Amino acid sequence: MQPIPTRLPGLTILEPAVFADERGFFSETYRREWHAEVGIPAEEEFIQDNHSRSTRGVVRGMHFHIGPGVAKLVRCARGRIVDVAVDLRRGSPTYGQWEGVELDDERMRVLYVPVGFAHGFCVLSEIADVLYKQTAYYDPAVERGIAWDDPEIGIEWPLPVDQLIVSARDTSAPKLAEVAAELPFRY
Repeated sequence: MQPIPTRLPGLTILEPAVFADERGFFSETYRREWHAEVGIPAEEEFIQDNHSRSTRGVVRGMHFHIGPGVAKLVRCARGRIVDVAVDLRRGSPTYGQWEGVELDDERMRVLYVPVGFAHGFCVLSEIADVLYKQTAYYDPAVERGIAWDDPEIGIEWPLPVDQLIVSARDTSAPKLAEVAAELPFRY
């Protein structure tokens, strides 16, 4: 597993070895002992796995959790997505900035999204299965979101806006400036 740094401190792409032949492939996509080697805090324990399936143009996000927060390991097991994270850590030199990473079922890359980031993705293939591990159980009482199209953040989604499919909940999410005061995350 090779770490690939991003321009947002803490956000890390993990590239596993993929062993392919005429039969298919094999790849280890998670091994806890790799965490320290690639900079993931050793005390983080991933306790819940999630699986979502979406069609081309679906945008899910931008979601985060208040309180102690949630870290995620995200990968695309089928298809291709652009996974996006926004730095919500007050005091961070990259606060309010975003990074997009292409994840697909060929390179098998995994994106580590630490606590203090909003997370979402856009599906580029006809269908995509996105799997992610997280460090806390889902709790709707602490789940929050920011607008996927907040002009202050300026996420450049990989498809034209008229091709994007966004839920009513995500469409009505507030802008980052409207929730900044309640963010518990510090750099």
